[in-house]
Amino acid sequence: MSQVRNPAVTVVIPSYNSEGLIGRTIQSVLDQTWQDLEIIVVDDCSKDTTCSVVSKFIEADARVSLIKLRVNNGGPAAPRNVGVEAAKGDWIAFLDSDDIWHPQKLEMQMAVAKLKDAEFLSTQMESFTDDSKLSFEAIRTVSHKKLTFQLQRIKGAMPTSSILVRRSLILNFPFNEDVRYKAVEDYHCWLRILSSGKNNYKVCYPLVKYRHIAGQISANKISMLKKVYMVHKELPGGNKLQAFLFSLTHAFGGVYYRFIRKGL
Repeated sequence: MSQVRNPAVTVVIPSYNSEGLIGRTIQSVLDQTWQDLEIIVVDDCSKDTTCSVVSKFIEADARVSLIKLRVNNGGPAAPRNVGVEAAKGDWIAFLDSDDIWHPQKLEMQMAVAKLKDAEFLSTQMESFTDDSKLSFEAIRTVSHKKLTFQLQRIKGAMPTSSILVRRSLILNFPFNEDVRYKAVEDYHCWLRILSSGKNNYKVCYPLVKYRHIAGQISANKISMLKKVYMVHKELPGGNKLQAFLFSLTHAFGGVYYRFIRKGL
């Protein structure tokens, strides 16, 4: 396949020791009905064969590329920022190295982007543990809803692997690489974008499959709530009372989406 010089969408995938999972993730991008794209995998000094797995995709498809970082950053914030800087696309889509997209994910989001003249979009998400049991039905139409700054403060509702955002917009709101923000750098980023006056348009269909793995960064719920508290407290205009209240709504929402809805 010939090199795509100016793709509409750049998919940024941060990776670290993902040899057993990243191949399926990349393939879910290559299987998209929206083909005007490039994939940039930014590897954070993996110690396994992740880079070798990615190299096989590069050999087969010129739209796939790999950036190897020289120093491990201990989280996805810096790799995502590097990927955004290197992107050729007008749009950036983020995808974690263990998640999987519905084949129509980008197609559906780009349609809503055109309909609403939107710059910032997301989708619903469902969790899974065994990708061999995944199946995807063809979609004809989907609804969407608008997410605002206040709604996102109450409960984060924008899965990172579902985000599609204008590159010109995300460049103004890079992920915070401070170690204190590890695991909430994405939540913090989306809040900052929304606080600037932008809205997020969420496709009301689970176009992202989130792989649930024991020991993931976000698994320690108490630690996560402390970080959510920190995010709200340190936002411009934030205070301890607001931070406490939004941490509570975040906790209750997390229980609802994790155990009742089983998705976001």
